[in-house]
Amino acid sequence: MKLIFTVLTAMFVAVQAMAQQGSIGPVTGHPLPRYVSMKVSEAYVRRGPARTHRIDWVLKHRGTPLQVTAEYGNWLRVVDADGAGGWVHRSLLSGARTVVVTDAQATLFAAPFGDAMPVATAMKGVIARLETCQLEWCFIEADGFEGWVLKIAVWGVDAVEILQ
Repeated sequence: MKLIFTVLTAMFVAVQAMAQQGSIGPVTGHPLPRYVSMKVSEAYVRRGPARTHRIDWVLKHRGTPLQVTAEYGNWLRVVDADGAGGWVHRSLLSGARTVVVTDAQATLFAAPFGDAMPVATAMKGVIARLETCQLEWCFIEADGFEGWVLKIAVWGVDAVEILQ
């Protein structure tokens, strides 16, 4: 048990060091890349960082997780779980963390262990509020159900990210 704790602590310190060396947004001062979510139920994703740029597609779900990869003024370049990207006005986004289920179905467990009691099943495309993450597991809530899900079954959190 002590060895596992030591290894996890070393990994956490390494991840923190990598994050400090990462890119910082020139406008917000927040790290790049980072995850955000849709604050509104509809937002235009544009080809460039201005209202004069063509609309490439429309985001239609409040809470959709997005990864911010660049900043320009009040505009953020984002990518969704499918890899589609473009520029969105930052007033349409929230710092609240969400994830989307990417597996055909993901089991939510009562504890962060594969042999824990299953409490719910989330289907592909379900958007859930992200509460906390360990190295392999995240605690999420969707539609009144909450539980631990394997991190690899969702998109919106980095593989080595730990959230308290």
